Amino acid sequence: MARTITYQQAINEALDQEMGNDPSVILMGEDIVGGSGADGEMDAWGGPLGITKGLYPKYGDRVMDTPITESAFIGAAVGAAASGLRPVAELMFSDFMGVCFDQIYNQAAKFRYMFGGKAETPVVIRTMYGAGIRAAAQHSQSPYSIFTHVPGLKVVVPSNPYDAKGLLIQAIRDNDPVICFEHKSLYQTEGEVPEELYTLPFGEANVVREGGDVTIIALGLMVHRSLEAAETLAADGIECEVIDPRTTSPLDDETILESVESTGRVVIVDEASPRCSMATDISALIARDAFGSLEAPIQMVTPPHTPVPFAGSLEDLYVPDATKIETAVRQVAGYSR
Repeated sequence: MARTITYQQAINEALDQEMGNDPSVILMGEDIVGGSGADGEMDAWGGPLGITKGLYPKYGDRVMDTPITESAFIGAAVGAAASGLRPVAELMFSDFMGVCFDQIYNQAAKFRYMFGGKAETPVVIRTMYGAGIRAAAQHSQSPYSIFTHVPGLKVVVPSNPYDAKGLLIQAIRDNDPVICFEHKSLYQTEGEVPEELYTLPFGEANVVREGGDVTIIALGLMVHRSLEAAETLAADGIECEVIDPRTTSPLDDETILESVESTGRVVIVDEASPRCSMATDISALIARDAFGSLEAPIQMVTPPHTPVPFAGSLEDLYVPDATKIETAVRQVAGYSR
């Protein structure tokens, strides 16, 4: 049975149901318990956005506050995973990945390969990403492409509550390390989510909107911006097919290429910095495997290659919006050889 809940509630429900289903699932992170041991409401904090609120009273020591040292608790989560547990570590901002990069990039990602397939590291790292909330350059980046680059890691970028729950449960059950990137502007968005446990397979894109004129490929928050642009364009007779890859590693090449071969025109929307990004990676995929189908040059809608500005007016210019997407679509729709 489905009901309407928020992206935030969907993640909390996924954690709750999997912890109830599997006693090896543990949670680790900064302030994810919060009120424990202090006067006032127990479990008062639940993390900076309240994602884990209510879980400590149910699961006790399986929900652990950690010191403010990402290298230590991410390293501990990786070690716990290699020792038979299924940790879900909350790394508050994805920008802090730099502090614990070695534990992810050189350890968790490589254990299975280096030990001849005998070592499993079922660790999940949940983290916030994205600009738009005036959090400045060190708290607003979108580094999912960096981790997509690393062999051995799986990377999830859910755009709605339904996907957030199903992909997180799949991530917890996966025997490889998974990083879940959650856009901070999506936590209060609502959608229909089944009450029961369910999973969504990695590497299967979602065709969010069908259309025959232009393919738009977008991730996370940019899916919503793309749908907004598509509605405006439809009024002028330009029908866009909007594809949400859901996961960047593995990436659903087949769905992307099938759509591009059908429309012949493509716009890729990516909030990450444009150099060596998912936008450039997908552009290369299309140019290599569907070049003969293209009726117009590939367009990318991305921020400029700069740090995220703190000034509100500049940040608003930095983040791709529906107007920029609409402009790019009109360019490719109107192009003729």
